[in-house]
Amino acid sequence: MNNDLMQFADEPDSSNTGFDTQKYWKILIVDDEPDIHQVTKLVLADTLFLGRKLAFYDCYSASEAELFLQKHDDIAIIFLDVVMEENDSGLKLVDYIRNTINNSMIRIVLRTGQPGEAPEEKVIVKYDINDYKAKTELTTERLFTTVYSSLRSYRDLITIDRSRRGLEKIIDASSNIFEIQSLKQFVHGILMQILSILHIENDAVYLKTSGLTATNQHGDVIILATAGKYSELQIEKKSIEAINDENARLLIIETLETKQTIKRGSRYAGYFRSNNGSENIIYLEHFEEISSWELDLLEIFCSNIAIAFDNIYLTQELEESQKEMMFIMGEIAESRSQETHWHVKRVGEYCKLIALLSGMEEEEAETLKVASSMHDIGKIAIPDNILLKPARFEEHEFEVMKNHADLGSNILKISSRSLLQRAAIIAQQHHERYDGKGYPEKLKGDEIHQDARITAVADVFDALSTDRIYRKAWPMDMVIEKMRKERGRHFDPVFIDILLNNIDQFLSIRKELDK
Repeated sequence: MNNDLMQFADEPDSSNTGFDTQKYWKILIVDDEPDIHQVTKLVLADTLFLGRKLAFYDCYSASEAELFLQKHDDIAIIFLDVVMEENDSGLKLVDYIRNTINNSMIRIVLRTGQPGEAPEEKVIVKYDINDYKAKTELTTERLFTTVYSSLRSYRDLITIDRSRRGLEKIIDASSNIFEIQSLKQFVHGILMQILSILHIENDAVYLKTSGLTATNQHGDVIILATAGKYSELQIEKKSIEAINDENARLLIIETLETKQTIKRGSRYAGYFRSNNGSENIIYLEHFEEISSWELDLLEIFCSNIAIAFDNIYLTQELEESQKEMMFIMGEIAESRSQETHWHVKRVGEYCKLIALLSGMEEEEAETLKVASSMHDIGKIAIPDNILLKPARFEEHEFEVMKNHADLGSNILKISSRSLLQRAAIIAQQHHERYDGKGYPEKLKGDEIHQDARITAVADVFDALSTDRIYRKAWPMDMVIEKMRKERGRHFDPVFIDILLNNIDQFLSIRKELDK
């Protein structure tokens, strides 16, 4: 028989990477008789189930089928002969499918031309098969009925399994998002989890307009996280007007106005509102379909998102209060020494800029900015006659003044908060020198914490360039020359180079906060 007759013009080729197997039901025929393959495909060639055609794959022995099934775990039905290389090859393959590769989804239809070799009752009881047919009884109608009933079972099993895995992902995702404290990371994590839950790998964008922001008062919708074709909007917060797709923009606006979830064609805009009043939109597009059970999964996940949003905002409010209190405490310490609170703000901004230019992440650099505000908190315990002396210290006075590093550290390290622990390190080490001649511990080089090395550069730069109780500000050219000479001595070469090579940015901060 010419094997070319066994291929149909509309039959998908599994070796073709352009073949979208998701649009077909995969049928594997395992039989050592080529005629059986051809007849089966002729009879079922035009069969449609839920709008999808059948894709046929051929194996002519159980051993060949084993290799095939190792690479394909999405076969819907296998028509399996019993007698091939051996009298029980088909039965051994059943055992391999169910117990070795643990595929419980595939529907196994056992077909035999020698019923005596595998009695039906014995096989049904012993082996996990779904149907048993003698080849002589497989008429066109019987074959069609078998395929339809098997595909219905396969569809239901897949749906149940996807629901189970979806719920597992929701549990995992909900746990993960409750651990995230950064709003930016949080909304990005939500988008990734939704794409995972719905098995969608195309374009999606997660948008949110919050009742807690000024932009919400003007009806603006701010984009917080993106994926797919909207990724170019991820650089910074963008208004919904930045979306070029008018249909997407109008659907999001309609969802906000009606306060209802809308699914229209290949677009989905989900609406949910958190207890604190924030309104949230999840917008997805370019998917084939979202089933009712997937919508249910999404609703469950979104209810958890709303709770998590409330927790995020509460945490942020507490963090903002903590940061504000740290700045206030830093300002109190500076005001005792008759410095303005702008010194604290300038040092914080200088530290953040150095950190960012050195490659530190935005969130870490922002935390350093806040922590550095407490670098001189220990001055509150220094006697006024020394702290406020309008002249250079005597040696014994300087020894007392140096105690402010340890005093500040002791004040801050009592707290278990990571921000205050970070501030404690800065308070204790910001007067250490890169060459080991600083105080209080004479640390050297990388023995000094990175945060303290950065703060040292920022603190001295601001101190030299502004008026102090005991002297006037230096001219900027003298400040720069002094800082350059202290490279590798007082200052870490990396961080002083960042300041000197980007001096215009630092002077811009100084000008803005020159109070």
